[in-house]
Amino acid sequence: MKKVTFALVGVAALALAACGGKGNEANNAAENIENVADNLDALANNTAAEAEALGNQADALNAESANNAADQATNADANTEVNAM
Repeated sequence: MKKVTFALVGVAALALAACGGKGNEANNAAENIENVADNLDALANNTAAEAEALGNQADALNAESANNAADQATNADANTEVNAM
């Protein structure tokens, strides 16, 4: 009887050890997935910030281009007046 009890306890211990390893693997996988999700969120936030910065740069360049066009038009008018003299 002692041999059967010892065998059952041994089998139960092995089963619990096997389950414990799977639990750790599952926990590690869940943690890894959470880390990946956090990294993707950070990347999305950075991308949004970069997109906003690029939009601001584009607006500034468009304003500068409009100012340059206005300056060129003014210079052309001034040159026409000078040449008319």
